[in-house]
Amino acid sequence: MQSRALVITSIAGDAHPVLVDYALQAPRHGTAFIVVGDTKSPAVFSLAGCDFYSIDRQEGLPFELARSLPKRHYARKNLGYLVAIQSGVDVIIETDDDNLPREEFWAERTRSKPARLVDAVGWVNVYRYFSQQNIWPRGFALERLLDPTPECHAPRFLDCPIQQGLADENPDVDAIYRLTAPLPINFENSPAVALGAGSICPFNSQNTTWFREAFPLLYLPSYCSFRMTDIWRSFVAQRICWGLGWPILFHGSTVWQERNAHDLMADFRAELVGYENNLKIMESLVQLEISANPAQIGDSLLSCYEALIRLSLVEKSELSLLQAWLDDLRSISG
Repeated sequence: MQSRALVITSIAGDAHPVLVDYALQAPRHGTAFIVVGDTKSPAVFSLAGCDFYSIDRQEGLPFELARSLPKRHYARKNLGYLVAIQSGVDVIIETDDDNLPREEFWAERTRSKPARLVDAVGWVNVYRYFSQQNIWPRGFALERLLDPTPECHAPRFLDCPIQQGLADENPDVDAIYRLTAPLPINFENSPAVALGAGSICPFNSQNTTWFREAFPLLYLPSYCSFRMTDIWRSFVAQRICWGLGWPILFHGSTVWQERNAHDLMADFRAELVGYENNLKIMESLVQLEISANPAQIGDSLLSCYEALIRLSLVEKSELSLLQAWLDDLRSISG
């Protein structure tokens, strides 16, 4: 049985049906279940099968990052990643508390998987390989929505340390889509697709598998729009993976989403900085020199976030958090 952990951040209570479901199933499938709370979490949280981290417990962790992360932010999930990494797992799976798992969600995860490689340079709407509907992932550059869909190569085994699963019924789309197009949607059961160097598509934090070599790329930025933190993380990770020769894999749905309540116009306002800058971000990251040496991932992360700071999209304070993350990783690895 592989060593793996499931990480979620949530302010829900211990009777939340999705958390209860994961807490019941995770131990049965050899998976540690870590939930990271925040200031709005209930004072008492007790759920068998779940390792819950309240704010007080987080602040007692032996991580530099625990002393500096902003509260009331999704990026507190970074502490859950560090807890999992410190425990020695080989695989981290992440999702949210409104994504319900299908049985195949619990299948063993392998880095090498059969996938159709896309090696075209430019933006690639991965959802088009899994649906005939005009749908696109949150974070996709709106300027590229009408670009043709590149052809895929025939499936072959590819080494992919980051793997994004889709979500049925209420998938991860932006506020523009939600305000103008129909839901629910179920994706087709199509073969996996892997994006090679130069192929760009955002991925999220809602059904994503990370293998040990890619753990440093888990870092979620704090000093940016809440709706962009996992999207801009994916741009940074994708750019670094190009240099390392790691395709980003996208596979069919192993969860379905019953979305928590959202104010769509508030989401739109929070995503506006992305609509205006996602294309520009990737144009900037493409210009960077990125090392092909996995030992240099930390330096590559710093270079990418320095580029986002130069674009005035991430605050300079992010660098101290990122450095704390890298220091904590070094401390864990001994």
